[in-house]
Parts: sequence; C-alpha cells; structure tokens
Amino acid sequence: MAVGFGFAGMRGRLEDGRRIAVKADSERRPGGLALVAFMLEELRRLSDLPVPRVIHAGEHLLIMSWIDHDGGGLTAAGERQAAELLADLHARRFERFGYRRDTVIGSLLQPNGEMESWVAFFAGRRLMHMATRAHGEGALPDRLMSRLERLAERLGEFLTEPDHPALIHGDVWGGNVLARGGHVAGFVDPAIYVAHPEIELAFTTMFGTFGTAFFDAYEALAPLEPGFHDTRRRIYNLYPALVHLRLFGTGYLRPIEDTLRRIGM
Repeated sequence: MAVGFGFAGMRGRLEDGRRIAVKADSERRPGGLALVAFMLEELRRLSDLPVPRVIHAGEHLLIMSWIDHDGGGLTAAGERQAAELLADLHARRFERFGYRRDTVIGSLLQPNGEMESWVAFFAGRRLMHMATRAHGEGALPDRLMSRLERLAERLGEFLTEPDHPALIHGDVWGGNVLARGGHVAGFVDPAIYVAHPEIELAFTTMFGTFGTAFFDAYEALAPLEPGFHDTRRRIYNLYPALVHLRLFGTGYLRPIEDTLRRIGM
C-alpha cells in the first residue's frame, strides 16, 4: 500500500482474476477521486496515452485496471517512447486554454476557466492563483509574493503563445510514469488541462524525470523555440514549486527565489 496527497493506494484482484489498482480518499475531500477518474477518462477519450481504465469511480473510492510495471526506470529507448507519446498528446488541438471544468494537481484545485491567451491564463489561473493561496496560508512571505506579482504583470516579456492550445497530462514526474523492462508501461495521476506544451516539458526537468534522449526525440517531432531551456522552463516551474510549497513546506521557497533572482525580479 502507498499513501500520497491523502490518498491511500492498494492493489487487488477481482473474482474473474483481473488485477486492479484501488485508491481511497483518506481525507474525504469533496469530489476528490471522482475528479481523478474524470481526468483519466478524458485522457483515454481524447488521446492514445496509456492510462488506467476506470472500473468504478466514487467520491472517495476509485478502482482502476492494473498497469503491470516493475518499478524500474526508463532506458534511452523508453525515453524516446515517452517523447513520442507526449508529442502525440500535445499535438491534439483545442480552441482555448483551460478546460470545461476545474481539475486538481495532487490535492490542490486547478481553476480552468477558459481563456484565449496562454500568457494571461498562466498568469492568472496558474501562477497567481497558486501564489495567492500559498500567501494566504502563510507559506509564501510578502517579499516573494510582491515579486511574483511583478512577474505576472511582465510575463509577456518572457513567455510565448503556442501554435495551438494543447492537452497535457499535467503532472509528469518519475512517480507518475510507470515502466516495465525500461519502456513506458503507463502514465498515472494526471492533472489535465489545455495549455502550452512547454509547461509539461518544464515540469519534467524539475525532478529529472527524463534525460537527453527524451528531449532529442521530442524536439525532432516538435521543435522548441530558443530560450526554453535557459529561461522559460524556470518560469513555468514556479507553478509546481508553489504547489509543492503548499503541500510540503518551506523547502520550496529557495527555488522560487532563485528563479526570480535569475530573471531579474
């Protein structure tokens, strides 16, 4: 059994022999696991990303098909496979940024009111939403809140609008990429919305989810504009840093401050 974000995870077997993954919402958050099920079903409906099939979804209990994996990492070939899967996901075109309903990342709300501008969406629905909540909870000090507010006003100087709004998994890190024999077995625990694909790629660099083989393969399919690796990925990673600040504490203040200092804020 594993526990994370207030969710207890277990595995079991149905009477017909099928293996299953079970999650229980130990903190009984309103709509918690029904929303996770919604996100998984949307990925299955709208993409070819390998995700668990929802067998039963309730507010506090989620039963999914089991994805066989060995707990290991990805080989270079597996990273290239991951790049192909995510590039294909990001190629799905939408009209606006956000989503038709709010979603969550971990246990935290992601407001998804749709907008036509990615820069405006990231500023308001992601960066300042999470910063305001962190500040209100006492996790983000005044000095950093004011610097983030200045950055939000100037984001157009740093970020670009994508060719098209794209669907993203939203929470791609090592624990959510299941591997078997060095290859991708599946993706779990999504935090979906329609975004600039760069924010997905940026988050993979926060904890070293993938290496050079992934980015070489991804950029062969969907080249990135100059400045992503040097600057934009750091700005995008302010959002997951704020998420982790709220969930895990002040250890995430330093990367926020380092990024603001690096870009002159």
